[in-house]
Amino acid sequence: MLKGIDPRLGPDLLMTLRAMGHGDEIAIVDGNYPADAHARRLVRMDGHDAVAVADAILSVMPLDDFVPEAAFRPGIRGAPDRREPVFDDFEAVVERHEPGQGVHPLHGDAFYERVRAAYAIVATTERRLYGNLILRKGVIRP
Repeated sequence: MLKGIDPRLGPDLLMTLRAMGHGDEIAIVDGNYPADAHARRLVRMDGHDAVAVADAILSVMPLDDFVPEAAFRPGIRGAPDRREPVFDDFEAVVERHEPGQGVHPLHGDAFYERVRAAYAIVATTERRLYGNLILRKGVIRP
């Protein structure tokens, strides 16, 4: 345990977040996502939901403000306007930590390709469908 650090941030995840550079992306995926098959680096966070993990990560990691979009969720195939409750939860967490940043949908293969290219994947036991989020790391200014 560390003072001021969310206790959900274990040593493997903290090491991963610290090793990431500006512009690197981390994907937080639900319990149905094939994380092991798609990950370059895998951090398991069994027992935690994706929204709680996103909240913990964003408590220490800034989003990239050099690009117009730095947080992404999956679009729903065949229903691009459909919204799942988990999307609202992701948006609330992003807004709380990074006001003005939105969560943008990526449809179909674009989302999966971006997850596969991510610096790391955090596998959660989120049970809600579409409970996946990609975050692009920003900078800490002097």
